[in-house]
Amino acid sequence: MSQLNAALIQHTNSANLEHNLQKSISGIREAAAKGAKLIVLQELHRSLYFCQTEDVDHFDLAEPIPGPTSNALADEAKALGVVIVASLFEKRAAGVYHNTAVVLDADGCIAGKYRKMHIPDDPGFYEKFYFTPGDLGFEPIQTQVGKLGILVCWDQWFPEAARLMAMAGAQVLIYPTAIGWDPRDEQAEQQRQLDAWVISQRAHAVANGVPVLSCNRTGHEADPSGQSKGILFWGNSFITGPQGEILAHASEDEEEILMAEIDLARGEDVRRIWPYLRDRRIDHYADLLKIYRD
Repeated sequence: MSQLNAALIQHTNSANLEHNLQKSISGIREAAAKGAKLIVLQELHRSLYFCQTEDVDHFDLAEPIPGPTSNALADEAKALGVVIVASLFEKRAAGVYHNTAVVLDADGCIAGKYRKMHIPDDPGFYEKFYFTPGDLGFEPIQTQVGKLGILVCWDQWFPEAARLMAMAGAQVLIYPTAIGWDPRDEQAEQQRQLDAWVISQRAHAVANGVPVLSCNRTGHEADPSGQSKGILFWGNSFITGPQGEILAHASEDEEEILMAEIDLARGEDVRRIWPYLRDRRIDHYADLLKIYRD
């Protein structure tokens, strides 16, 4: 498959888990009706972004994979003949939970999983309390629409993760995301953060010669503790080509089904004129294995 119709489902979330899931499923069905063959859901699409606080009761949101949500999405994938990338709170065992993206192939089978590797711990994003770092590595997942390099949110800031996925043969990089502003930040600071987020991911496309799909949520979600003004998720889901060119870009505050046609074959053409992988000096990169060079 060279030409791939892809869709990102950007929406708000509420405390009603079933309503959130049905919103995602409705988006999947609409995208499929418009011709999408690859459909990406935002990070932790089933619930509110619960990591604003540390609360052991939130572990009740986790579920196994396969489990109820992945099974429901697998049924949709099979019925519609599409590939779905879904980000879930995975319960692996008592006390072991992951932020996991599961890929449902077009036949309804689980093509593979990716467990989020880089886990943030910042005000409003207390993910280290909930998620064990991933242990599946940076391995692309083969599907009926191609070889997908799945990464999740905080992973999108790390060029090493994108590079390793590309080196393993990923034809496209996919980032389910939940990122937003502190409403107290001034507008100029908000713009700087958004620009940095878009630029960093476009750079992954350029440096690796692969398209990038980044699916973010939108809307304001309150801080249950009342200690902050919550998070204003900034939307702006987007799809780029292998030179970082914007193919489709969603709004900041609207629920959208963002679609674009991706030419997977262009990646090879781009790599022929910009052969970054050929010219890497791996004989001088040993210090990348250090935390910091003192």
